[in-house]
Amino acid sequence: MANANSNRLVTLIGGSGFVGRNIVRALAKEGYRVRVACRRPDLAGHLQPLGNLGQIQMMQANVRFPQSLDAACRDSDAVINLVGLLAKAGQQTFQACHVEGAEACAKAAKAAGAETFIQISAIGADLEAEANYARTKAEGEQAVQAAFPGAVVLRPSIIFGPEDGFFNRFAGMARISPILPLIGGGQTKFQPVFAGDVASAVAAILGGKGEPGQIYELGGPEVLSFKQLMEFTLETIHRSRLLVPVPFPLAKLKAMFLQLLPYAPLTVDQVKLLEHDNVVSDAAKAENRTLEGLGITPEGIEAIVPTYLGRFRPRGQFDQLNAV
Repeated sequence: MANANSNRLVTLIGGSGFVGRNIVRALAKEGYRVRVACRRPDLAGHLQPLGNLGQIQMMQANVRFPQSLDAACRDSDAVINLVGLLAKAGQQTFQACHVEGAEACAKAAKAAGAETFIQISAIGADLEAEANYARTKAEGEQAVQAAFPGAVVLRPSIIFGPEDGFFNRFAGMARISPILPLIGGGQTKFQPVFAGDVASAVAAILGGKGEPGQIYELGGPEVLSFKQLMEFTLETIHRSRLLVPVPFPLAKLKAMFLQLLPYAPLTVDQVKLLEHDNVVSDAAKAENRTLEGLGITPEGIEAIVPTYLGRFRPRGQFDQLNAV
């Protein structure tokens, strides 16, 4: 018997990265045809084995070039925009990608006759935010919902999973450095959410569980401080490192220079983000605009993170020795 979704085409714009990989896997499992539109489709071949033969296809598109988006969205039943930046790079700016690019995606989806549009944003998106990242994320949400009435916005906290840029990054730092910095004293709170749960939220909305025009905030089962996350990382990789508090003013000063480096390890904008907690709001909980509200029980970091950080242990994944 044919899958009911086999005739539905879902286009993922910017879907070749870490989060996109998980969404592609979830949608392929549900039987959707998936089109991944990205800047370098020649580097996205790793996605094709996630589905059946011909189920997942790649094509070239760039949010800064609306005509490419028109082609990418053609004949789509649903469109998901995952494009996002943590730091600007050349013409890839927050304004160009988070605002103008998001609006262009929504307009292209609307013109193509898509029934559903999902914008992947971030917890902390705020029109009044000092950080460019958070402010442009909010402006992008606003532009999307104006261009595509009924668009659904997903705001995850920091996302973890095998290819994440958080736990892998700090575990890598701990492997070569005797100290780890705690910006702002490490008191900023996070609610890490598993990439697979974000993908499940997308699938749930495409399956009709979400409310059109709604903003959902996605967080895991635990709220932890940055310091607690660093302690968990060190415990997981069996290493002992000195955690050094760095006041926000000093962190911003250092970031002014670090952000000039290629692949900047830290920017002033990222420090500004750390001045605010990154957790699901009380309003979202009260209104069931959460993973639980979509019928999803979130996974915690203890169940997932140790499965992929083993390579950072002193003697690899089978290392059971005390921290060094």
